[in-house]
Amino acid sequence: MGDLAPLARLAPPAPVRPGQMTRKQKAAVIIRLLLINGLDVPLKELPEDLQAELTLLLGNMRHIDRDTLAGVVEEFVEELEALGLTFPRGVAGALSALDGKISAHTAARLRKEAGVRQTGDPWDRVRALDVKKLRPIAEHESIEIAAVMLSKLDTGKAAELLSKLPGPRARRITYAISLTSGISPEALDRIGLSLASQLDAQPDSVFDKGPVERVGAILNFSTASTRDDVLEGLDETDAEFAEQVRKAIFTYTNIPSRVAPRDIPKVVRQLDPILLVTALAASTTGEEAATAEYILGNMSARLADSLREEVADRDKVKAKDAEEAMNAVVAEIRALEAAGELLLLAGDDEEDD
Repeated sequence: MGDLAPLARLAPPAPVRPGQMTRKQKAAVIIRLLLINGLDVPLKELPEDLQAELTLLLGNMRHIDRDTLAGVVEEFVEELEALGLTFPRGVAGALSALDGKISAHTAARLRKEAGVRQTGDPWDRVRALDVKKLRPIAEHESIEIAAVMLSKLDTGKAAELLSKLPGPRARRITYAISLTSGISPEALDRIGLSLASQLDAQPDSVFDKGPVERVGAILNFSTASTRDDVLEGLDETDAEFAEQVRKAIFTYTNIPSRVAPRDIPKVVRQLDPILLVTALAASTTGEEAATAEYILGNMSARLADSLREEVADRDKVKAKDAEEAMNAVVAEIRALEAAGELLLLAGDDEEDD
């Protein structure tokens, strides 16, 4: 019994008081209180040195009594109530606060001028990109880097990206994925930062759509003669670009191959009846006649018969009126597509890329 320590020595140390605590210790108390009450505190947004210091503080502190806790909380609340407004620190914080409020072009320029890289997990940026932007990285980076990138992507996106790569490279990347299990968190972060910095270095387009989509949209509402003339000229200067534009064009005669039968009644309901009758009456030969029959064949028989009677009573439609009416049909389909009311089919002559 003589070897046992006295009970007084085993008693916990006397609790500290608010006046004896540093501001960092008080902050640790508040964070501990928030955590045990189930609140999410985004500590990972703090600099690493502060995260480490906070962890050590929490590990070294033992206990405080209720009066001390109440005093720390009261002091914290008083400081919050006295605080009027806070501003983000530095350009990086300001850019984060204004994300989505200023143009991407302006944000990229300010970030570059200030030497500020985009904050947050770099892999979140990489995962948010579409396959079209990820493909050059998978094609030109080393096999090992490409394998790491695919491992960090969602399964569906990784599979789609892999299907776009040449067979031999896709096989080498697939095998390299099996060797990535031993990569350290630090190396993974460095790779993510490197890929994200490459994306930051790429100039942002001042246009919302690519050149193919822009030319296609313009030609959609051009007259047939103008459209044919432009495409013929493009064939002579850049045949590949001309072919891509043809695939992007959606005109009246593309309706049977691009609009599902179930969507025709939806289109018809939104159209001005006079314009619809004019378009149908002008569709007398070739692909235009087939389009008219496709439209009439995918609505109620009663409405189709009524439209056929109105078409039969129409005089010959002038070319200008015909173009206007057919473009109105196309415009309505495009509007429904933009609103998510219908989805245009790929078309039989388009290739997956």
